[in-house]
Amino acid sequence: MPDGTLLSAELKIAGRLDARFFALLDALHATGSINRAARTAGYSYKGAWLLLEAAGNLAQTPLLRSTAGGTTLSDAALQLLHAWHALEQRQQAFLRDEEAALTMNPALHGLLRRMSMKTSARNQFAGTVAALDIGPVSAEVTLALKSGDTITATLTSAAARRLKLKKGKEALALVKASAVVLVADFAGWQLSARNQLAGTVSRIEKGAVSSLVVLTLPGGMALTATITNDGLDALGLKVGAAATAVFKAYAVMVATQP
Repeated sequence: MPDGTLLSAELKIAGRLDARFFALLDALHATGSINRAARTAGYSYKGAWLLLEAAGNLAQTPLLRSTAGGTTLSDAALQLLHAWHALEQRQQAFLRDEEAALTMNPALHGLLRRMSMKTSARNQFAGTVAALDIGPVSAEVTLALKSGDTITATLTSAAARRLKLKKGKEALALVKASAVVLVADFAGWQLSARNQLAGTVSRIEKGAVSSLVVLTLPGGMALTATITNDGLDALGLKVGAAATAVFKAYAVMVATQP
């Protein structure tokens, strides 16, 4: 998916000729060398030959011409390449039109924009800025979630200004699963960590060394923590048990749209 877009689609011709194949043809047309074209398109020399020969067999006409100066595309291959580029242009125009149509439904458009971020952080929560305190060096922002919970993040003042944070602005809170501590029983103690979200264990995926524990919060959102198997056993966590996810404000990353 190109940056800033919501819609993408994979284009293929005849069910098998994709962008990588046509990148090979483009590179071959530009260089006149199978070896250089294969490297450009990410194929081995043998893999490029096999693919071109198979495509030529399906086309029932040679796609390549051998010359004293190297290898060139046949007229049939050039027609195929031109058809591909024309299809690409029409496809991109179609996707742009459809994305423009999505803006007519602001709620759906906003939902898709929030879902479009690709990140390794397992925990992603959408909310709005409820409180903001920007100091000389650091800033503190509190996001209100639809569930009624809040998440507080600490970031630099420069980052807060760069994100153009202000009350009421939509934002995402991202928290790595490894930054989350699970508490099964506070035993009367209070923790300094600003973020403490209580929920119910809904899933446990136990690995060789560590486990993923998923809490379902009262609003229905899921929060994932990574803990050692020893920690899991010590807490005695089971599906259906109550637990609290605890993480510090500096462990929260904040993301906004321009």
